[in-house]
Amino acid sequence: MVMELEARVESNVRLSDEYNVVTLEAPSIAANADPGQFVMVKLSDSQEPLLRRPFSIFEICRNSSGAPTGFSLLNKRIGIVTQQIFDLTDTKRVSVLGPLGRPFTAINKPTQAWLVAGGVGLAPFLMLSEKLRRQGVAVTLYYGARNANELFYINIFEQLGVNVVTATEDGSLGVQGVITVALNERLQKIETNEALMIYACGPTPMMQAVTNLATEYHLPIEVSLEQVMGCGLGGCYSCVVRIRDEQGQEHYTRSCVNGPVLPGEQIVWEAL
Repeated sequence: MVMELEARVESNVRLSDEYNVVTLEAPSIAANADPGQFVMVKLSDSQEPLLRRPFSIFEICRNSSGAPTGFSLLNKRIGIVTQQIFDLTDTKRVSVLGPLGRPFTAINKPTQAWLVAGGVGLAPFLMLSEKLRRQGVAVTLYYGARNANELFYINIFEQLGVNVVTATEDGSLGVQGVITVALNERLQKIETNEALMIYACGPTPMMQAVTNLATEYHLPIEVSLEQVMGCGLGGCYSCVVRIRDEQGQEHYTRSCVNGPVLPGEQIVWEAL
């Protein structure tokens, strides 16, 4: 069920000069959100920009009894709204619409889950990891960034029992290079009967590369697209992406309604 509300800012934790995590008080949205879904947000007292912007739900926050109290957003400041989110204080309120979109498909053991995240593409994977680990699924997170200072929450994933593999372009932590280098190295070692599901979120070239690897090794893959959206409800058609159906016919689909999670092999990546 989609809800619209004014959420109070509970906290704003600066992770670096570019990244922060904002926690919003919104128990009704938190209680209904699934891994991979998103919210549309904007500052309640700002008319610029006019429309909300999409953010993946990062973490569900709970009180001492385990009841959902709100959720957090992992943010990187690159534009007007992300700068506003970076600067939020606990005196502000945020206009929120959600939860929205198609969530990830949660697998069951003995199938393993490999999550591939680039930069702020880490955002949808904390909720997914929590759910998969509760179901006893073995989870590996492949997490890449430009340098070690842009890799966050590794200890939180490890506390969940997630195996974390890192890569940095400057070699300051983990494998030197992009994260698909580390992924490909591990894929070369999998057994032919190894049950595996790949999930990816991050820059479009990274997700395309991961999809190509999954296809090469005949593995299923879901990607969480990061399209520009105007409404989040399917009315404006600003977020359409070209996909192929099972017969190979191409058509457009609204990523806010039928995504943001889509099978990677269905996407016409050259059209993004």
